[in-house]
This record gives sequence, C-alpha cells and structure tokens, in this order.
Amino acid sequence: MAQPFDPTDPVLLRGLTQQRIGRRDLFRYAGVGAGALSLSAILAACGSSSTPQSSASAASTALSMFDGPPAGQLNFANWTLYMDKAKDPVTGQITHPSLDLFTKETGIKVNYQEVIESPETFYGKIQPTLQQGGDTGYDIMVITNGRVFDTMNRQGYFVDLPRDRFPNFDKYASSAVKDPSYDPGNNVSIAYMSGITGLGWDPAQVAQLRPANPTITSIKDLFDPAFKGKVGMFGDTLDMPSLALLGIGVDPEKSTPSDWAAAAATITKARDDGIVRQFFPGSGYINSLSNGDTAVTMAWSGDIFQSNLSGASNGLQFTIPSEGGVIWTDSMTIPPHAQHPVDAITYMDYIYQPRIMAMMVEWINYVSPVPAAADVILADAAAATDPAQQKYLTNVAHSPLVFPTSTDLARLFNYRTLTAAEDPQWLAVWSPVSQG
Repeated sequence: MAQPFDPTDPVLLRGLTQQRIGRRDLFRYAGVGAGALSLSAILAACGSSSTPQSSASAASTALSMFDGPPAGQLNFANWTLYMDKAKDPVTGQITHPSLDLFTKETGIKVNYQEVIESPETFYGKIQPTLQQGGDTGYDIMVITNGRVFDTMNRQGYFVDLPRDRFPNFDKYASSAVKDPSYDPGNNVSIAYMSGITGLGWDPAQVAQLRPANPTITSIKDLFDPAFKGKVGMFGDTLDMPSLALLGIGVDPEKSTPSDWAAAAATITKARDDGIVRQFFPGSGYINSLSNGDTAVTMAWSGDIFQSNLSGASNGLQFTIPSEGGVIWTDSMTIPPHAQHPVDAITYMDYIYQPRIMAMMVEWINYVSPVPAAADVILADAAAATDPAQQKYLTNVAHSPLVFPTSTDLARLFNYRTLTAAEDPQWLAVWSPVSQG
C-alpha cells in the first residue's frame, strides 16, 4: 500500500488546504447573484421535457447492464481535489494510491477525470446527451444530493443499481448513508463521502463578546445581539435555508412553504438589524473567523478541520447545534448507456473495504461512510515513523468531523427533497434573503 498522506509535504498540503474551495464553493453558490448559474435556467436551456424513465423500465435496464464480467475499463467523473494523493518517491509524480491499488487488484484501468465543478454546470454539459439517450462517456458520476440530484432522478438519468452486488457496502457502510431519504433503499446511488453543515466559531472572540456564556451551542446564537456585526451566514439556497429551518424547530425534509417563509423571515430580520456581517460566497468565512471579522458563522465541518490542520487558523471550533445540523452526501451514480457498468459497481463496492476507505480518508478528510476505516488509520499511525505523520493520522482517526459519533449522526438532517413544482417556490422564498 502506498504511503499515507505526508502532512509535511508542501505540495500535498497545499492541495489539502485548497480542496474545500475547489470542491464546494461553486456547488454551494451556483444560483446566487444576478450573473450566477441557475438550475432552472439550465433546465430551460437544455430542455427539461424529456419523459422520465419508468421504474419498471429502469429496473429492466439495470438487470441487463450488469450481466457478465468487468470490461477492464472505468471512466470516472469526480470533483476536483477529491481523491487521495501521494508523491512517488522516485519520480516525484503525484499519484492516486487507492486507484492504483484498485487496478492492481481487479485489473480494471481507471480513466479518472476531475470534471465536476458544480452539479449545475456538470448537468448542463451532459443533459442534452442524456435527453437524447446517448452515452455521457462516464461510468460513474459523483453527484451531491440536492436540487440537481432530485431533478436527474426524476428524469430517469440514474440507472437502478443491482442491490445484491454490494457486499462491502452492506457490511461496512454507516447507517448515515444507508437508505437515505433522497434515495430510499439506495436505489440509484452509493455514497462517496459526506460532510456536515453546522456552526464554526472563534473561542477567543466569543468569550470576549459574551463572557457570561462563552460557548456556541445553538442556531439561536447566530441571532444573539451580543454578536452584532460579527455573524456570518451562507448565502446559498441549500445550507442556509436548512439551518434556518432547524433554528425554528422544523425538520427541513418535512418543511412546508409556510415554514420556509417563517424561517426566511428570521434571517432577513437578523440581516436588517445588522447582526449579520456577511453572507459568505463559499469558504471565505474561514478567513473572516481567523482575522477576527466574525466570531460565529454557519460552517462546513471539513473547513474547520482542515484550517486548523494547516495552521491557517488557531483553535477554531465546529459545533453541531442543539437543534441539529445538516448532512450532505456526494454519491456515486451510473448514467444510462454507461459502457462499463460492471466495472462501475465493482469500484463502488470496492472502496467500502475499510483498508481502502482509510487510504482515501487520510487525504480527503471528509465524513467517512465507513466507520471501521478509523481503526485502519490508527494502525497506520502506529506504524508511522515520522512523528508529524503519526500525529496527523491520529487526529484524523479521532476527529468527530471525519468519524462522527452515533450521537452526532442522530442529530443530522438531510436537505428538503423538492418536487418539480416546489423548486421554483423554494427559490422565490430563499434567493432574496442574502441579496437584500
């Protein structure tokens, strides 16, 4: 097995600390602002009138697609900076150890392409091909749950998976990624990695501004006048609405239009009262926390972990609010007419081996869908001869931001799965909130 991520290597460390910006920002903020991408606009431009594939037809297609042996080739579309890396000690080239091992152990060569910058832009590129019944050129596409995933699923653009072909997933997958609300029974998707949306905060500032209660525990803390002008919020139409709904005691998945209006009003009031300093376009809130401009903000778990790891910040904290946080999942899916579907499901189940997931999580640092990978990472730490590497791996294995506890997982909610009719209603409520 290749050497784990070396936290002292400046080339790899630079990629690690930049990955959240490359990986999440365009996704979260596509559709925000006058010139930004809109899923509705993309659907209109591409033509969204294709007839959804019937469940019976999809099941029949899946059954025939997965007959026979692997072809020996896998075309894999993923986000940028979302695969483990290592530097070859001889050539100095950057490699993907887990993909190399997959090829060695299965004979399947991987054409790995970092072509996804946001669900909207990626969907805009492949939708005409999908609508015409063509081959996208990909066997696996990593798609995040949310509006694009829901739209593609309604349109029949994911193939039904053969559920009896995933023994590693069935044995090792976390309960958090089994039978998700956006894909009951994992009918069309298998989780790649997940992340948590909650609250990030600077302990020093919070203690200074609110000495009587120097900790952040609740979404209501975002509205405390003690932090006036020091609060950050996301400016998107996924995470910000979901936390706002949780803040008024509503499960986002079960929310109604009247709930949306009530939750949006709480954010709008905080904005108008000057409590909110900024609605952040991506991970810029990390810099704002680090330099003292903000004291508490909506945040992504991986940002806080990676920022502290890189030394860019000093002791920032991440909290899953008492009302609950949000879990989002990037899932592996197979499009219709994929040329190598057996190779795809072989890979999808392969990474659910704890030893393989450990290789990936040691570099990626997102929420692992395989809890048992933590023990493998601890074993790697014990075997490491470099103290810095040993410390790094131990921190990853013990981090609740990478391996959440069962208690934490029980307090996490999914995004609202919107129907085609609800989607424009949702946007009409939430898009203006960060623009006022």
